[in-house]
Amino acid sequence: MTYAPPISEIDFSLNHIAGFGALIDNGLYGDLDRETAAAILEEAGRFAAEELVPLNWQGDQQGATLQGGEVRLPDGWQQAYRKWTEGGWASLTGPAEFGGQELPHVLALAVNEIWNAANMAFGLCPLLTQGAVDALAVHGSDELKRLFLPKMVSGEWTGTMHLTEPHAGSDLRFLKTRAVPAGDGTYRLTGTKIYITYGEHSMTENIVHLVLARLPDAPAGTRGISLFLVPKFLVNADGTLGERNDVICTKLEHKLGIHASPTCVMNFGERGGAVGYMVGEPNRGLAAMFTMMIAARLSVGIQGVGIAERAYQQALAYARDRKQGASVGAPDGLVAIIEHPDVLRMLLNMKAKIAAARAIVLTAGAAMDVSHRAKDAAERERAGGIAALLTPVAKAFGTDIGVEVASKGIQVHGGMGYVEETGAAQHLRDARIATIYEGTNGIQAIDLVTRKLPLAKGAVVQGHIDDLRGIVGSIKASNEPSFGVMAVRLGEAVDALDDATRWMQNALSASPNAALAVATPYTKLFAIATGGAYLAKGALAAVRADNGARAHIAVARHFAEHLAVDAPSLKIAVTEGHATILQAADDVFAA
Repeated sequence: MTYAPPISEIDFSLNHIAGFGALIDNGLYGDLDRETAAAILEEAGRFAAEELVPLNWQGDQQGATLQGGEVRLPDGWQQAYRKWTEGGWASLTGPAEFGGQELPHVLALAVNEIWNAANMAFGLCPLLTQGAVDALAVHGSDELKRLFLPKMVSGEWTGTMHLTEPHAGSDLRFLKTRAVPAGDGTYRLTGTKIYITYGEHSMTENIVHLVLARLPDAPAGTRGISLFLVPKFLVNADGTLGERNDVICTKLEHKLGIHASPTCVMNFGERGGAVGYMVGEPNRGLAAMFTMMIAARLSVGIQGVGIAERAYQQALAYARDRKQGASVGAPDGLVAIIEHPDVLRMLLNMKAKIAAARAIVLTAGAAMDVSHRAKDAAERERAGGIAALLTPVAKAFGTDIGVEVASKGIQVHGGMGYVEETGAAQHLRDARIATIYEGTNGIQAIDLVTRKLPLAKGAVVQGHIDDLRGIVGSIKASNEPSFGVMAVRLGEAVDALDDATRWMQNALSASPNAALAVATPYTKLFAIATGGAYLAKGALAAVRADNGARAHIAVARHFAEHLAVDAPSLKIAVTEGHATILQAADDVFAA
């Protein structure tokens, strides 16, 4: 159950695929240099291996508990969090004005992979706090920023996100939590929120809740939602803590996985109303919350990558150690199961999916950085379009492969993977939630198809496809013998994506339900074509730099020749398969 952070592979994906190194060289990140960025990754890996990995299994077995309204976390959790904040990790991307380091978002994503691979239940807490800091920094008043951001940026206080209610899951139109003006600039909130990660805990002295609620005169639907900051403890004008606010945890959910992460039912207003402060404008809360959610979606995508990497490493170690069966030509002797071709196939599939998903998430993160930091407005706009286009793909594909790889890790272990003692099952249990929260992967597919394909009248997605074709062209022109038929297979995948995209764009106006019916296979096709091309880009860079070229070529070629070959079939499912889905309501599921 050990984990060795794959620093060299993360560094390679950052610099040679996502383009992070070039952005550093071009001065996008001020005085940050490559050596400092590499040192940050190395130190994150050391901290994770020494402090977080040892708590993962124990945390899963012990879990979080609710006792008298107080949440108790597993042994060692509070001490690890204190060391984490003392190491400066909470302030990595925070605004410098409030004590943050303002380091690149894409670098934070790479570090987040390490936290979540080492201990996903632990990594969830800072993930949400980072998002809350982002939302408050953009939409909060100067006074709210002054009172709350310094201690949130430092990690002394944590943050949460409150959307879901018992009667309203992803459909936020029906939220009932109310916020009534108190006449002094504050509001009194009443209502119940569910599935609130780290809604209550003892690691910090205060918790800052960002809560969606309705004003008394709010219009119906999502246009009538406002965002409020509701602290666990009220904060005095001088920054000291006041009395306990009227918000409590009434229940912890009993979950499939991430047992050490408290998933809370939170009640507001049992004693007359929780004191809250509006963030942003009235009835514009969803737009403010999306500042937090968009960043969180990339973080959840890399969370899937981290869990997949952890499961892969454990499966690889087991395959090297476990002796079972005989190899061909040596029937009398036992061999390590990694010598069996089918086990090799599974391990290669796992590694290739991880590398592709990592490349997509980090490329999206780098584009997001450019969209915020570039001096040229046109460059910011172009990068913003790419970041927006790739974000739903990164979240969906990253978390899908988290589940797939963790499941395959159990398969590599055989029967030993199905028993809890090996820890392989924990990875699958933990990974399963990531495809659901921060917008289910079906919602990500709908977002990609209905909101991102139409960006700039289709120019953003067409530009992306042209970029993929350019990569394929470079692979073909290289005449590198070790690439095999990689260019051919990736060319077929990009062609399939282009055809499916054109069909999807037409269907959106002519038959929207047909487009929605096949949005998920389209998203998978998008990820396969993109991930395959990105791995090929990395392989070409490795050849030119003589940087571990054989391994990068092997992974990229395997993806192209074993996984990208699904693209033409997915194109058929997209362009021809919608009818069976739409007819099923009457033909199969009629009451």
